[in-house]
Amino acid sequence: MSYNLLKGKRGIIFGALNDMSIAWKVAEKAVEEGAIITLSNTPMAIRMGDVNQLGEKLGAEVIAADATSVEDLEMVFKKSMEALDGKIDFVLHSIGMSPNVRKKRTYDDLDYDMLNKTLDISAISFHKMIQAAKKLEAINEYGSILALSYVAAQRTFFGYNDMADAKSLLESIARSFGYIYGRESHVRVNTISQSPTMTTAGSGVKGMDKLFDFANRMSPLGNASADECADYCIVMFSDLTKKVTMQNLYHDGGFSSMGMSLRAMNAYEKGLEDYMDENGKIIYG
Repeated sequence: MSYNLLKGKRGIIFGALNDMSIAWKVAEKAVEEGAIITLSNTPMAIRMGDVNQLGEKLGAEVIAADATSVEDLEMVFKKSMEALDGKIDFVLHSIGMSPNVRKKRTYDDLDYDMLNKTLDISAISFHKMIQAAKKLEAINEYGSILALSYVAAQRTFFGYNDMADAKSLLESIARSFGYIYGRESHVRVNTISQSPTMTTAGSGVKGMDKLFDFANRMSPLGNASADECADYCIVMFSDLTKKVTMQNLYHDGGFSSMGMSLRAMNAYEKGLEDYMDENGKIIYG
């Protein structure tokens, strides 16, 4: 059901890959709510994924760009304003990748060149994106810029690795730039801390299936789906949230406020045999 929350608005969605992507769902919902948009991802992601099909479906131009390149980002904003015939009202940063996670390097044995890539791709790209938009005066007054985060920015999760550091930096950028951009241009900058979600990127995290189940048992409302996250993003893009900025907004069914739930405790009491070594000692990770 459409509420026309984004009627007449223009947006850019970074990071859609396939129909498992949260960015994909956001793009679909944005157009359903009356927006016109452009899509952007890396040239490789466009070749390997289904972004062009999404662009055809939504009537959205697909712009290949490296989000770690300031020049590429400036090009995306310029081309988007040209394609959409005006300044931008909302932007979604749905970008994250860790070479250390992909190479199964543990947090106490990181490759630092890979760590730099993790931070650049997953967090610093957000700063570059906002800075490029601000210098080009590409965002309309009370425009909304969002990035997707995760609770590992505040709490330790086994297997999330250096992505936790990236998410912490991402949220800090939202606060720091949110102050400057809000004061000078009334542009909002926020992050949404989403439940574990079975996206292509999320499934690469060690033990994701167990983490997904644990979060679902802990959350009073259960895990939030990609479609439900898209709904929340639409509200944050709309004029209903014109005075919300510099916030990290939890969208996790209540997980972030929980200590222990009955469902999680019952699962824990079933036994720890799978997490013991040959001497019967518990392996804590």
